[in-house]
Amino acid sequence: MTNKYVTRLLKAPERSFFLFGPRGVGKSTWLRKELPDAVFVDLLDTSLQLELSFSPARLEALVADKPGGTWVVLDEVQKEPALLDEVHRLMEKRGWRFALCGSSARKIRRSGVNLLGGRALTRQMDAFSCRELGKLCDIEFSMEWGFLPLIQFDREHAADLLNSYVSTYIQEEIKQESVVRQLAPFLRFLAIAGQLNAQQVNSSNIAREAMIGRSTVDSYFSILVDTLLGDFLPAYRPGAKVRESTHPKFYWFDPGVARAAAGLLFNPADRLWQGGALETIVLHELKIYNHTHNRNRSISFYRSAAGSEIDFVIETKKRRPGSRAEVVCIEVKLADRWNQRWERPMRSLAGQGKVHVEKMFGVYTGEKSYHFDGVEVLPAGKFVERLYAGGIF
Repeated sequence: MTNKYVTRLLKAPERSFFLFGPRGVGKSTWLRKELPDAVFVDLLDTSLQLELSFSPARLEALVADKPGGTWVVLDEVQKEPALLDEVHRLMEKRGWRFALCGSSARKIRRSGVNLLGGRALTRQMDAFSCRELGKLCDIEFSMEWGFLPLIQFDREHAADLLNSYVSTYIQEEIKQESVVRQLAPFLRFLAIAGQLNAQQVNSSNIAREAMIGRSTVDSYFSILVDTLLGDFLPAYRPGAKVRESTHPKFYWFDPGVARAAAGLLFNPADRLWQGGALETIVLHELKIYNHTHNRNRSISFYRSAAGSEIDFVIETKKRRPGSRAEVVCIEVKLADRWNQRWERPMRSLAGQGKVHVEKMFGVYTGEKSYHFDGVEVLPAGKFVERLYAGGIF
């Protein structure tokens, strides 16, 4: 793909906002496109960062005599979270609007700094979605290599670029967090966490394999979450059965980055890995649609004590006194032909009557669409089209 600008689904708010997203997803490029007249203050500039760390008041002098309503972008704001006191003051005194961009929310959330008292909205940017790429979207390629802009713009060198991404961006990000005393144990954990993409997390097993304490495993996962490299998908508990699985699944934000973390870039991706990657892509699209279209629905997975599983459960209506919760169920399979036995967990949940299953979807890598007594089966590409047309939830 030639290196060109891909229009993003996210739109800039009219008021000040935080913009969070992993390194390399295009936050700075998007901000320059959306806010072309803004004053940009890049804290990756070491001399500028040092200057503002010693004298935060100089931020006002950098923006100079701009009128009220002027946009000011603080890029990599997590490097100097104490600047938020000055941002707050300038919002009140000068009426400037701020776009506060960062690849980690950890320092901002945990340092007790001024979070602007609700004066700034929060927006999330992820890697490209299939909708944004349009006709350029290649799901088969992206299952193996992911959606990062640098990968989509240079597919020929995907393996080397992802290897560099993990060895430089991620390790640099982790070092800056200053919570990992020794890098070697974390790297052992990272490789295991990469292999466990789209799987339930058992901290005791991971601790044993990585030769670290269980509490350390929990701490390391919190670092991945806070640096926006991945997140936990909670288990849905409709109360339909007494014993329901409560262990969450962990999904990396990008299947290519997960593969790089696992150390599998230069080995052929097997079917098990590709299946998890396809789930990651579907979740990726669900989350982007949920955020950019202001749906704000909870997304989870369901697994009974007997082991039957539904990949994604989207709660479209909360349970209230006298009414059941309403959900949409989605089952994802890496297969060229759909087998109706894969529908059984969704039909079982619907038949229990504890929740109202509004819609059921099967997503697979075949080419035909089907409708089996309430279950719509769609090729992955058509599912994405239906999603952004508002036909899923």
